[in-house]
Amino acid sequence: QVQLVESGGGSVQAGGSLRLSCAASGDTITSYYMGWFRQAPGKGREGVACVRPISGTTYYADSVKGRFTISRDNAKNTLYLQMNRLQPEDTAMYSCAVKRNYCSGDVRLYPYWGQGTQVTVSS
Repeated sequence: QVQLVESGGGSVQAGGSLRLSCAASGDTITSYYMGWFRQAPGKGREGVACVRPISGTTYYADSVKGRFTISRDNAKNTLYLQMNRLQPEDTAMYSCAVKRNYCSGDVRLYPYWGQGTQVTVSS
């Protein structure tokens, strides 16, 4: 069982930056693939980025490539998402999630989720 708690959300103007954190407890994250997802009002949840546990290989949605950076600190049991050059279309509830075996953008495959942190970007 893994518990996840996100933090770092807030309101920024377009072009600004935020850094989200996801603190894990209940189990070490070294064997988990960790991802960030977001859900905008009236839309389904979509995958934003994922990072592998040992190699640190990262994967990104096309919409955030070059602007967002996912990283993890296994020693601190924490996942991060650095978001730069934010745009109004990035406004959403951001959640972290973990799973085993491989990265995926399919939300149905992730058994453990945080409660989310709101990001609002104004133009």
